[in-house]
Amino acid sequence: MKTVGILLAGGLSRRFGSPKAFAKWNGAAFYELSLRALSPLCDEVVIVTRSELVDAFPSGLFVITDVESFAGQGPVAGILSGMETVEADRYIVLPCDMPLLSAETIGRLVACHVSGVTAVISDGKHHPLVSVWDRDAQSVLRSALLEGQRRVMNVQEKVGVRWVQGACLTENASEFMNVNTPDRLKGVDGYANDCR
Repeated sequence: MKTVGILLAGGLSRRFGSPKAFAKWNGAAFYELSLRALSPLCDEVVIVTRSELVDAFPSGLFVITDVESFAGQGPVAGILSGMETVEADRYIVLPCDMPLLSAETIGRLVACHVSGVTAVISDGKHHPLVSVWDRDAQSVLRSALLEGQRRVMNVQEKVGVRWVQGACLTENASEFMNVNTPDRLKGVDGYANDCR
């Protein structure tokens, strides 16, 4: 079974103030930490970003932008773009702004996946972008975008989603911390706001 990682690194980062993919944690950029979590579980990983950020990533990485017809239409477009670029049986999707996620936790999520989409809910909060998707979801993603539907959870409902409790995947609930502002990780060892 071929597994491909899709790392979403194209958000506008309005609240963060600079591209979150390049913020640092323990000396590593958020995107690097996400790649570390994905790589042991994937045959390859594709990073989906905005055109103006492509050259900011090292040349050896597999970096793409949204398919032209859906450019800039959010995570649903990013997921579809990754799927249309690399064929696989399943896709592990991660956002670049959850740098504390570990390969072990993602591996447990993959182990829970049976069909459709499997995603995480932690402390009552849904994390639809920490998810595993079957390739069959591609047609649903495309149809949703053609209909102007850009909310990930709505698309997941159409595909058929299973929500897994984060507490079943890790004892460390902070792994699911979504870093939307530079001060979000203050007080957590290893954070340095040295964004590009």
